[in-house]
Amino acid sequence: MNILILRLTTIISLVTAISVLTQCTSTPPQSTPGYLTKIDSLLKNTEVEAFSGVILVAKKDSIVYFKTAGFADIANQVTLQKDNQFVIGSISKQITAVMVLQAYERGAIELHKVIGTYLPNLSQPWADSVTVHHLLTHMHGIEALDKPLNFKPGSRFNYSQLGYELLANILEKVTNKTFADLATELFAQCKMTNSYHPQRKKEAKLAKGYTANPNGKLVLETQSLRNYVAAGSFISNVQDLVRWNQQLYGGKLLKPATYKLMETRYATRQHPIFGEIEYGYGLTFEKNEHKKKIGALGFAPGYVSANFYFPQTQTSVVVLQNTARYLPNFRKTFFYQTNILDIAKKGLVKD
Repeated sequence: MNILILRLTTIISLVTAISVLTQCTSTPPQSTPGYLTKIDSLLKNTEVEAFSGVILVAKKDSIVYFKTAGFADIANQVTLQKDNQFVIGSISKQITAVMVLQAYERGAIELHKVIGTYLPNLSQPWADSVTVHHLLTHMHGIEALDKPLNFKPGSRFNYSQLGYELLANILEKVTNKTFADLATELFAQCKMTNSYHPQRKKEAKLAKGYTANPNGKLVLETQSLRNYVAAGSFISNVQDLVRWNQQLYGGKLLKPATYKLMETRYATRQHPIFGEIEYGYGLTFEKNEHKKKIGALGFAPGYVSANFYFPQTQTSVVVLQNTARYLPNFRKTFFYQTNILDIAKKGLVKD
């Protein structure tokens, strides 16, 4: 009798186990979204040279796609890692804009006050007509510090690196801190532990940047940090830029009314890659798409970047590349950035 009970118990256990296994295997695995598969396919293209960089797609707090390819150091064949840093080019402008707007919230800066108020050593007459707002929106007309304006402030748009350097100067004046210190404080606030002002890059795992010569050979770039830091020379990585997006668009850096000022479209420009685009404070929007895709492309010698946020699905798409080819054909230089963004938009955005 005991033997019979034991055999029945064994049979029941086996049947139960088989049933559980059948239930598990009958549930189909979660499929990869089609747009992510298309990104993989894009990286196998033969239209341009192979991608060298890091790609990260994150939805809310979850990573849905992470890819590295190429070398952080070509001469020594050091492969790129997920945490390597890059010079992020004009993506830097939105970081500077947030610092200005945080100072505005503290009452240290007024957006429509002329910049001579904050920079009394500027001797040019235009210091009494150009405002902080004009600098943020590239509508100031300043060509050089020792030259007259190109146009009346506020009358039209002219993309400018110098304007953002002047914003950095203003921040230093109103805070009595260096711009490097201010940036370091903001990165700490955002828990961006892999982002740096170039003066603080000693601990960075900065991937070396390369520019293709006329023969197509990649040459180590020595001028990667030549741009004004506030306009184009911050150093970061894909994880930190996703964290930045979460902080900025999640309302953790600015009050709602202040963020509204940042995302307001103040000017339009015929962009060499996107065509007609609209500008806020450090943010760009394709025409009529400000509720679909927000962000910026970035270029620094040897580095080609994109950081965009899709608000409908709270998704970040970050593409950082350490090879700059096909210059000055920027459409081809930004081949991977623009095509990945286009794939993401088609997969994420509902009209």
